[in-house]
Amino acid sequence: MERFWWKEAVIYQIYWRSFQDSNGDGVGDLKGILSRLDYLEKLGVTVIWLNPCYPSPQVDNGYDISDYCGIAPEFGTMEEFDTLLSELHARGMKLVMDLVVNHTSDQHPWFVQSRSSKDNPYRDYYIWRKGKDGAPPNNWGSHFTPSAWEYDEATDEYYLHLFAKEQPDLNWENPKVRREVHKIMRFWLDKGIDGFRMDVINLVKKPEGLPDSKLPPSTKEGFSFDNELYANNPGLVEFFREMKEEVLSRYDVMTVGETARVTPEYALQYVGEPERLLSMVFHFQIVDLRDNFTWGKFKALQRKWTNALWGKGWASQFLQNHDQPRCVSVYGDDGKYREKSAKMLATLLHTLPGTPYVYQGEELGMCNTPFTDISQYNDINAKFDYDEMLAKGKSPEQALAVLNRYSRDHSRTPMQWDESANAGFTTGKPWLMVNPKYTEINAARQMQDENSVWNYYRALLALRKEHPVMVYGEWTEYEPEREDVYVYTRTLDDERWLVAVNLTGTPTQVTLPGAVNGTLKRVLGNEADLSLKDGVLTLRPWEAVIAAF
Repeated sequence: MERFWWKEAVIYQIYWRSFQDSNGDGVGDLKGILSRLDYLEKLGVTVIWLNPCYPSPQVDNGYDISDYCGIAPEFGTMEEFDTLLSELHARGMKLVMDLVVNHTSDQHPWFVQSRSSKDNPYRDYYIWRKGKDGAPPNNWGSHFTPSAWEYDEATDEYYLHLFAKEQPDLNWENPKVRREVHKIMRFWLDKGIDGFRMDVINLVKKPEGLPDSKLPPSTKEGFSFDNELYANNPGLVEFFREMKEEVLSRYDVMTVGETARVTPEYALQYVGEPERLLSMVFHFQIVDLRDNFTWGKFKALQRKWTNALWGKGWASQFLQNHDQPRCVSVYGDDGKYREKSAKMLATLLHTLPGTPYVYQGEELGMCNTPFTDISQYNDINAKFDYDEMLAKGKSPEQALAVLNRYSRDHSRTPMQWDESANAGFTTGKPWLMVNPKYTEINAARQMQDENSVWNYYRALLALRKEHPVMVYGEWTEYEPEREDVYVYTRTLDDERWLVAVNLTGTPTQVTLPGAVNGTLKRVLGNEADLSLKDGVLTLRPWEAVIAAF
């Protein structure tokens, strides 16, 4: 298997608005990140993924960009960005940035020109259509509004927006648009950044003819966002191939595509060897399970993806990001067993095949925030979901109960640095409320505790650097039908590791697989010892074991 630095990396996502504020305005910034580089280096991360830091009206927290080649004033200056990049490289770390090019802000100069008249040179940079019988051009719903079309009175036409109406979709069929995207990429790569996380990149190719969706029409009670229709359309691979030929092939960089409704078959078109148009993709089949989640389904999806991609393309592993709630609250136990279940989840993240992504605060076992009123939420998606649930007849209390499990704002609350006011995030008023558990869960406390979640992550990251078996080792699963345990081996040359975890809060037992001899040497685990007798491994609640054999 061909080896690359991005396969061996551990990627740490910084949602900068919530990471560290340096000037007391309640919003994180570049100087704040610079002040925490020692923390990141000590943890052992090798790559930083930075959420959008470009000028933006902030309708969707920076994913509505008005200038792709600038730095948002609230984040800092380009000189400070250059300093961050230089400091990261000096520490042997790399920087990946968000590339958001399915859509722009409606305040981007391209769109301002595009909507000014039908014959403007920028008109075809976006997707404009005439209405039908006084209605939008088709029945598409957006992610945030009942219709994906917004009427523009000045030119008597509609423009397409798959997300907020302030986020008009670019027209990738126009080669000028693609050249503009390539120019943006080269601007940042020439500065020295090390790659891109590509936002909703498999939506850029729209279906031929923009046909109606087969989903029921959107209403105030429910939106019809048809990812099956919007994503992975024929011709997308040609866009990726052009991007690689024109830009990516000329730099030593990594790319990860955020790809809705992607299957292993589609993924292999994007990441498959030897062409490797993208380094890897994010799929969302696990997080999309939501209330239908079971560990059996989790294992089945891991099995399907690993079997499909192994030796043919590279995978990614993540349990949370800025669009997902805190993983310990969803998959673990954020009460009595918060620390143990957080360590168990970390074990899976770093030992399953693929490049692991750690979201800020995950290394502390940060959990969901007990919001008590819709006014405490900032997320545009949460507010739309809340209104939609009320329209369907749910009470405010019922709607809040749903948001308190799944809202994106759970991952966006400020980083919990210490026990001081606002968790050490800011001396001002934070842009989003701080989780009240910060006095119990914070970095300062955990860095001093050798048994903390933070030090467990640090140990996992050190192992990944020292043992290629964690990256390139063959993966073999045992007892796939069991819902209470996950057991597999990673083997590379003479190095052989067994990973066994208890997926529940109840003790259970595992008979060692025949391929594993009776002598296990503990490598790492969230218990101080192994409970092994006569080839039977007893796993305590949420226990995780990594052992050599």
